[in-house]
Amino acid sequence: MNKAKKVPMRKCVATGEMKPKKELVRIVRSKEGEVSIDLTGKKSGRGAYLSKDKEAVELAKKKNSLSNHLEVPIDHTLYDELIELIEKEKRQS
Repeated sequence: MNKAKKVPMRKCVATGEMKPKKELVRIVRSKEGEVSIDLTGKKSGRGAYLSKDKEAVELAKKKNSLSNHLEVPIDHTLYDELIELIEKEKRQS
């Protein structure tokens, strides 16, 4: 009687889709107000999840989803970093 392992699901703040946590990238705001990309998914602070998809990142930028969710202004360089990260992952797979 092996029990199937539960897959943690998270919602993308841009598209509103529920996806497995591993298919999303976490952006975290620390107590100091610093916003960073959390590749481990374990940093402390308020987190928001985005699909690992260029269109989702651009939609989040357009709708200002990350800024609204994390309650701090988001620098546009973060979106560029996210797109670079996603493209790098696609090249590796």
